[in-house]
Amino acid sequence: MRRGRWILALCLALTLTATACSDGDEDRTTLRVLAGPDLAVLEPLLDELRSETGVELDLDYQADADTGDALASGQGGGHDLAWLSTDRYFRLRHKDSARRQLRTPTMLSPVVVGLRPAVAGELRAKSPDGQLSWADIADAAATGTVRFGMADPRQTGSGLAALVGVATAAAGTGGALRETDVSCDRLRGFRSGQRLTAESTRELLDAFVDDPGRANALITYESDLLALNSGDRLKEKLEIVRPEDGMVLADFPLLLLDPAQRTAYDKVVEWLQRDSTQEKIMRTTLRRPVSPSVRRAGELRAAVGNALYFPDQPAVVDRLLDDYGDPRRRLPGQVVFLLDFSGSMRGERMAALREAFADLSGADSSATGKFARFYQGERLTVVRFGGRVLEEKTITVRGPKELRTLADVVARGGFGDSTAVWSALDHGYRTATSAVADEPEQAVSIVLMTDGENNAGISYEEFVRRYEARPAGARTAVHTYPVHFGEADAGALRRAAAKTGGHMVDARGSSLSEAFKEIRGCR
Repeated sequence: MRRGRWILALCLALTLTATACSDGDEDRTTLRVLAGPDLAVLEPLLDELRSETGVELDLDYQADADTGDALASGQGGGHDLAWLSTDRYFRLRHKDSARRQLRTPTMLSPVVVGLRPAVAGELRAKSPDGQLSWADIADAAATGTVRFGMADPRQTGSGLAALVGVATAAAGTGGALRETDVSCDRLRGFRSGQRLTAESTRELLDAFVDDPGRANALITYESDLLALNSGDRLKEKLEIVRPEDGMVLADFPLLLLDPAQRTAYDKVVEWLQRDSTQEKIMRTTLRRPVSPSVRRAGELRAAVGNALYFPDQPAVVDRLLDDYGDPRRRLPGQVVFLLDFSGSMRGERMAALREAFADLSGADSSATGKFARFYQGERLTVVRFGGRVLEEKTITVRGPKELRTLADVVARGGFGDSTAVWSALDHGYRTATSAVADEPEQAVSIVLMTDGENNAGISYEEFVRRYEARPAGARTAVHTYPVHFGEADAGALRRAAAKTGGHMVDARGSSLSEAFKEIRGCR
């Protein structure tokens, strides 16, 4: 009898155990998550999430560029959730789809600049208050002082955020970028300083560490730089610069793709938003908590300052990416300046022209001046003309020596007694056509500055005839940007600009310096 009761008790215990295990399995949910590579650092916390909520996250890591395509396909390619560094570009291009998705920010990290200490000290010494801006970084990149690494914005969220941040600062409007803000490429000088790129943040950091002499700066998420500084991979820690003209923030959103998993999604969100979890996320990832009640640690206490807006028009981002191009195959541009040296330019007008070239050579300390300045590798052709071409000089900017040569050309005397505007423009197109033939992918543009009407040389109609006879490649690639100054014929200059695909800038209401800055980067 005792033996029978013991067997019965054992069977009952086994039955209850099996039932308990079955109930636990039924409460547990596994969600398949489309994840960006920047989320891998959270892996150590996922066991806690599973044990405390019963929800297991199966992270499927894909490159940032691929996650957007997967989201656009509908339910994220069979995923229940998506967890990305940023979904801004997806939301911009697929507003209707994005509007239907639940979205929860989980942590924050701004895109900042890491500088080697010697470079940071050199730049801060030039700043009146010791603070640095994107304009300062662009200015130093144009001179070769800053040689930076940045992930490819066509492939990564950090690269795109960096590109938007710099372009927004260059526009100087204080708001989101508009199409008019990117009609001309203001970032050529900035981009001339790029020495490293990669298709992921991890690859970028590895390249920077493996080849320490190639770059002296990194532009990426603050958390990446803090993590790099906390390890033993660098001989000297990078100084983190949070540009005073603003930063773009990544908020690492968790998106619900399958509405049937709303209950499990809510459990995950509730757990992520707990202060205790936010603190663990902060210490694990070195990213800022979204919860205002969690005290930030260490360098995360540094103020972010002005958060820059992401563009609200897809065409703006598309134009930025198009101008950015392939960083591995980037060519400096060439500008052909056709400068009127007729007698009417003597005195104050010539002084204004020389001041404008000095400003473009680095004398202009304003933010717009720093973005617009001549940059290393840029080819500059100056053609002085009166009733004929008086002089032509081409330099490639390498440093102060070449810029002094350029200043000397503009400073020379020798004025013409008439103004052959259309002969000069025809000459400019001969120079530009040759440049395009030598390097078809090079951006070439013409700037025509005159203060008078055409009274010598060929007529406008003859210029048009010759222009239309030029190779189609040159006509498509090279646009003219006339600068209206003094008594120049505004109507004729507008016609020439429209014919060649450019636009006229009127310097009479501002200055030659401002006019030249306005058309920098136009093509």
